[in-house]
Amino acid sequence: MSILSVIKDVGTVIGLTVPTAVFSSTDREHVELQSLANEMAQRIAFDTRDWTKLKTLATLTGDGVSTGLNLPADYQRMLKKARVWPSASPYTSLTHYPDSDQWLGLAVQNFQILVGAWTMIGDQIQIKPAIPNLATAQFYYLTNKIVKDKDGAAKAAFTADDDVFRLDERVLKLGMIWQWKANKGQAYSEDMATYEDAIAVSAGADKGSNILAVGRRRSTIDADFAFPGVITP
Repeated sequence: MSILSVIKDVGTVIGLTVPTAVFSSTDREHVELQSLANEMAQRIAFDTRDWTKLKTLATLTGDGVSTGLNLPADYQRMLKKARVWPSASPYTSLTHYPDSDQWLGLAVQNFQILVGAWTMIGDQIQIKPAIPNLATAQFYYLTNKIVKDKDGAAKAAFTADDDVFRLDERVLKLGMIWQWKANKGQAYSEDMATYEDAIAVSAGADKGSNILAVGRRRSTIDADFAFPGVITP
């Protein structure tokens, strides 16, 4: 379903004349709908969960010297349970230091990091010690390319009527409806509740099973696996 089709459905509910074009229009209401479509799409994509369709694998190659590495061009954010896995020691992920003061303390104290550690500073991921030359570090992140154009090329925002949302268009439609009403001072609580129910269903379908079958045993999807000879903190 194109974004124009979504907006047509929205228009029939919020009382606007159903448009034949939106992103080529300069009418005030159409410009508002453009902005609302992009705002709501970003909320759904980035503020709710780590959607499977938006997960992207990053592979960073080391030079043996640099500890600060540039993030992918389409990087939006790390997954909520992100891990960075080095090829040089594949059985143990790097330790995450989310606190920048603690990270600075490691440098000031010249603390020797044996397993490896990472944090985010500015537009880079910092990894210590430096990744060995031609070795890699891999992690999943959320891409900011949440829209596809008519040719299927991914991009960050709606800019044309035939663009398509990569996630659930019904959730986008319902989100636009309640937010439009809220913006205009109209009653919107029931519409917002419908939206919240829809996004919960969509998220549940995206999540899949939380249980992995391993032989006769079951393990939660978040469980860590122990490898022989590896000491985990």
